Amino acid sequence: MLPFPHLGELGSVSMHLVLVIGVAGLLPALIDVSRTLHRSILLGVAALLALRYAWWRATETIAPFGFNLDTLGSWMLLGLELFSIVGSLSAFLILSRVKRRSGEADAYASWWGSENPRVAILIATYNEEKDVLERTIVGAKSLRYPNKEIVVCDDKRRDWLRDYCAEIGVRYIRRPTNEGQKAGNINHALDRLAEDDVVPDFIAVLDADFVPHRGFVSRTLALFHDSKVGLVQTPQFFFNADPIQHNFNLSRSLPDEQRFFFDHMQPSRDAWGIAFCCGTSSMCRWSALREIGGFNTESVTEDFMLTLALQNGGWKTIYLSEPLTEGLAPEGLKEYITQRARWCLGLMQIARSSLGPFAPSNLRLRDRWSVIDSILFWTTTFPFRLAAIIFPLLYWYFGIIVVDASLADVISYFGAYYFWILMTLNFLSRGMVVPILNDVSQLLGAIPITRAAFSALLRPHGHPFSVTAKGGDRSKVVIQWRIMMPFLVGLVLTIVGLLLGIFVDRFASYDAGDGKWVILFWSLYNVFVLAVTCLACIERPRTELHVSDKAELAEYTVNGVSHQLWLTSLTSQTVRIRGIKVPITTRGRLVIADIPGQIEVYAIAEVGDGMRLGLLPTEEQHEAMLIKLYAEGNEPGVTQVKLSKLLSDLMRRFGPARE
Repeated sequence: MLPFPHLGELGSVSMHLVLVIGVAGLLPALIDVSRTLHRSILLGVAALLALRYAWWRATETIAPFGFNLDTLGSWMLLGLELFSIVGSLSAFLILSRVKRRSGEADAYASWWGSENPRVAILIATYNEEKDVLERTIVGAKSLRYPNKEIVVCDDKRRDWLRDYCAEIGVRYIRRPTNEGQKAGNINHALDRLAEDDVVPDFIAVLDADFVPHRGFVSRTLALFHDSKVGLVQTPQFFFNADPIQHNFNLSRSLPDEQRFFFDHMQPSRDAWGIAFCCGTSSMCRWSALREIGGFNTESVTEDFMLTLALQNGGWKTIYLSEPLTEGLAPEGLKEYITQRARWCLGLMQIARSSLGPFAPSNLRLRDRWSVIDSILFWTTTFPFRLAAIIFPLLYWYFGIIVVDASLADVISYFGAYYFWILMTLNFLSRGMVVPILNDVSQLLGAIPITRAAFSALLRPHGHPFSVTAKGGDRSKVVIQWRIMMPFLVGLVLTIVGLLLGIFVDRFASYDAGDGKWVILFWSLYNVFVLAVTCLACIERPRTELHVSDKAELAEYTVNGVSHQLWLTSLTSQTVRIRGIKVPITTRGRLVIADIPGQIEVYAIAEVGDGMRLGLLPTEEQHEAMLIKLYAEGNEPGVTQVKLSKLLSDLMRRFGPARE
């Protein structure tokens, strides 16, 4: 059996951890997160604790040098950790500043005067279905900006889409080939626009599944009052849950996986002048775009490449942190992982491109640092997540000691660093970093992302371009066995290793001192992470893409009698009403705010204290419904963790089903 560590030593060093937690508990009363000095103090302490931990790991925990597996495993893990810490230090420096530009957008609203600049809104599409494209096109047409042209850039050459665009009065462009993927598609559209008698002053880019809010154009245009601004990026919000939110029923209590980047990292990058384009939901100055030759096609992440090309040409790229568009997050794990692996591939291609961090160019030092920071994220975060699962197994099965340390020292050095970082980041981001769930989101794509990172560094070109599929049938439970299998194998090996280590004396006799307890607790944590990762691979059915849960009064007429009642859970196809019940299939009419006329409805099912009704809108009513659901209002979803709600949602997810 494993010997118990010295309690006295544990008690004395645990005071370090108690001190860290106590100081962090005072942060809300002492720190103003909008002030650079306060942020710098918080993250400066984080950097010092990181360096303290790194020094301890490098000087006191490494196996003695020798030609053996202990030395190899120990140094490999240390190398991964040190590179991860370098990436963390870079992120801490970026996060030490923050810039919000809403006040600037207010101050310079309508700076252009009485003559509105001409704006072309490019909707890039490849294989999206009509219901996905329809939302975006209708939303773009409804923008509260007069001098605009909607341009659908079809890279799949679909006749039905050409006919639909002609029917609703928007411009349609297709090209004969597909070179350069999305960047080539947009460049082809730019060349066609350049042939017009009047060229645009600005270009907005939307992915086919991103619907602009009605103030998108006017708010982004306001920041072009500075003649050196070449591009304004806005955040991406999602009206559906990402796979982790959905599969764990957390869409109302856990922010989507990209919220930390868009709500906190991008505003901090903007404060350093290194905010970058994320493709959709951006606007670019026509003259700047033509000056640099359009979108660079050296990388599949043409958006980041565009940023560097603009910065290389002396243009500014800035960020407006306002909810001005909302789109469709990847609905399945395959699509979720494919998208992130493509982002990683693109960054590695940029690293080897003509605008890479070490290539001769006009890029500023901070622009090069921006690329290096992104490369560090992709090449350290995900390989280290895999290493954290694999390295404890080396001890249980082969007796390889990769961390030669007492549990007391681990608590003192790693524990203090980990808890300070966790509490600091959660304080700065309103609780977005949730242990285990954060690990799971990274672990799910760790294998293909790690493969993409290092294969692209060695061979940047010749990789297939994978489009992120959107829409489609999601009506059944699907177990993603191929994605789950490595984590299921890791879970079984970890549990078996723990049982061997605890109950078989020869495994407990490996000479690791109190380090056995480090491996033990490390492995127990991995059991939780791997189990949750496996559960995340069980995809639940999806039925509704966008739900407005804000209760509103409506008039429901049935059997010749009108009723004033509350409606909730409004979608483009169904609505839930309260306070009345009617037989199934009963026809009626419903008057909803912002929707013209009376909508024909029929009863689908009884629910709680009311009914669920199916909607049978006219074409005009359908378009008005799309605008109401997607183009109006604030950001969808949640932007901060609601802990009590999160626990409640988890209980409901794994408890009995409820209506």
